[in-house]
Amino acid sequence: MKNHLSHFVAGFLFAGGLAISGMTDPTRVLAFLDVTGDWDPSLALVMGGAVGVYAAIRAFAKRMERPLVAEGFSPPPAQTIDGRLVTGALIFGVGWGLAGYCPGPALVSSATGGSQVLWFTLAMIATFAVTRIWDGRVKRSASRTSSTGG
Repeated sequence: MKNHLSHFVAGFLFAGGLAISGMTDPTRVLAFLDVTGDWDPSLALVMGGAVGVYAAIRAFAKRMERPLVAEGFSPPPAQTIDGRLVTGALIFGVGWGLAGYCPGPALVSSATGGSQVLWFTLAMIATFAVTRIWDGRVKRSASRTSSTGG
């Protein structure tokens, strides 16, 4: 229960930060990406602030023996840059540039009930589901191939 509460608090703080900073407004994000037009640097300031907070917390966490709400620290699952990562990053970037939303701001903005953000969020969730199904099939196929010696 303690772990779920920390997830809720972190999500609530993240959502509040997005709303307060105006990053739930896709026109601001698109204005940041428009470097040759009416450029808006506010997203860079928000990112800089986030990196600063992360750096401070990471420095503090490195001195801890274990996290406050978990048994231990877990390393990232992968440390390699592969085709799947690059493809995902490209899809993310193109989607962000076209719509002005990425997953966090889209979920926060969904509370407004706007049709554009609701369609984006629905497509995003459907993509997550399709990817999960695809990954499951690939893993099952790989395990069948390895168990049959092929």
